[in-house]
Amino acid sequence: MNRWARARRLGLALVVVLASLLAGAAVAVEPARDARGAGTDRSDVVRRTPDGENPLAGRRWGVYQGSGDQAWDPFVRARGKKKALLARIALAPKAKWYGMWIPKSQIQAKVADHVRNAQAGDPETLVQLTVFALKPWEDEACKRLPTAKEQRTYKTWIDRFAAGVGSAHVALVLQPDGPFALCAPGGSTLPSSLVGYAARVFAALPNTSVYIDAGASDWLRNDPAKALQILLPAGIDVARGFALNSTHYASTSAEVAYGASVVQALAAAGLPGKHFVVNTAANGAPFNGYEYRGKGHFDNADTCRAPGQTACVTLGIPPTADVANPAWGLSATDAASAAAYVDGYLWIGRPWLRMQADPFDMRRALAVARTTPFTSPYAP
Repeated sequence: MNRWARARRLGLALVVVLASLLAGAAVAVEPARDARGAGTDRSDVVRRTPDGENPLAGRRWGVYQGSGDQAWDPFVRARGKKKALLARIALAPKAKWYGMWIPKSQIQAKVADHVRNAQAGDPETLVQLTVFALKPWEDEACKRLPTAKEQRTYKTWIDRFAAGVGSAHVALVLQPDGPFALCAPGGSTLPSSLVGYAARVFAALPNTSVYIDAGASDWLRNDPAKALQILLPAGIDVARGFALNSTHYASTSAEVAYGASVVQALAAAGLPGKHFVVNTAANGAPFNGYEYRGKGHFDNADTCRAPGQTACVTLGIPPTADVANPAWGLSATDAASAAAYVDGYLWIGRPWLRMQADPFDMRRALAVARTTPFTSPYAP
């Protein structure tokens, strides 16, 4: 069932959950040579002005270079113009997704290997990760709750994932498509409590900044109260903040404005000082999900055919902590909100993959790289 067809069901759940809950500085992106001698450029985020509060600013943003990134091998094999286009994806810092498709017996080693690769010998490098491990989720989460075995497996998996991260500097996006927690049968908060378990485990790590997914402005129809229904039972009290637009295509300005309203609502609820990140991997020609009329599935929405086309999928703002740069085209109000509340624009989404999941889709990759309105600091 399409997520928009579930809006009414979710809306009813939102009312119930909210009632119970209420009762109870600029940086620059510069290329640096790959320390491993691969002959490619590694993207860095370098401090330009002091920023003692933003944990994502003032350090290099690492780029994993290996087969664990579905875009990497096609980039390595490519030549000429195709290679230059794929570089905009392959050489950009991205928030690698992990889930139960990697068993608990392997997850610690897999994460540790990814971290080492992305750090390239520099332990101060920022690594970006996405945890998408809760079962059931999405459609199935509306039909049943996690079994006792699934709960135990999830907690063990999370513990071992955290062991793989260790003391690395990490920006961690937790459980994309967060609104699905609100359609749990009987209004159960069990899924949210499991996300909360993960948030507490990861927040206890010395250098990990946790951002709990809270959907997107279009998904929640710009209602900050709905975001609080997701975040309050899911560990936002211990997290750095929340993530927006992880699988959607809404505009960066819309997400910044909405995120600012959520930060203010959290402060009013007794949780001041929260921040957020915005996925900009796929919103270079933004549109709201409830307005989508394309031929493809929403998760595999139509890519732009030419630069300047509107309401289609193409790469957005390149990953950066320079969130208020005039080059991004934000209004003065949104730029001020971004400077105050946004830690970074991350590439959490993966529009170069089929259904934003797997496998790599060369046609989509070339289309989103070719039509983006933003200049890439990663392309040679």
